[in-house]
Amino acid sequence: MKVTLQRVLAEKRAWVAPLGLVFLLNAGIFALAVYPLSTRVGAAQTRAERAAVELAAAEQDNAGAEAARIAHDRANAALGAFYTDVLPHDLAGANRITYLRLAQLARELNLRAERRSYEPEDPARDGVLGRLKISMALRGDYSDIRAFIYELESADEFVVIEDLALSEGTDQESTLELALTLATYYRAATDGR
Repeated sequence: MKVTLQRVLAEKRAWVAPLGLVFLLNAGIFALAVYPLSTRVGAAQTRAERAAVELAAAEQDNAGAEAARIAHDRANAALGAFYTDVLPHDLAGANRITYLRLAQLARELNLRAERRSYEPEDPARDGVLGRLKISMALRGDYSDIRAFIYELESADEFVVIEDLALSEGTDQESTLELALTLATYYRAATDGR
């Protein structure tokens, strides 16, 4: 016996009609409510993922900026300590740490000071540091000259060797002549900077 679809629909109309209506209603609800909401949820998830990536990048940038700020603060503190603890506070202080100290060091190391000159240079416009240029000519043995340079370089005072020239002396004692150009810097600003 062949059962046709029309016969089933005709005999079971009481069941098929409500099921068809429920199916159409279900499809309508899906098309009008569920599907648009699911696309909105998908778009919201995409935006949330993008926002999470941007937040992570912003937090990383913030951490980098914070590290840069901390490094800047440390550098400012170190520079402030350098200005107050290492550099002389004025030209007179720069003279004190160089004039007498260099003469004593030369004498301790058996070097003869042939000449010394000091030339202060004012800071550049809007500059904070002044410069004291020192020229010296010393005479002595190589080992003493070498010790003098070592002591000068390793001293606590901030003195920079800018130029040096070593030459053989003209006398019979076979001593060497050392021509030095040194500099020290001092805090020239007196306005509390």
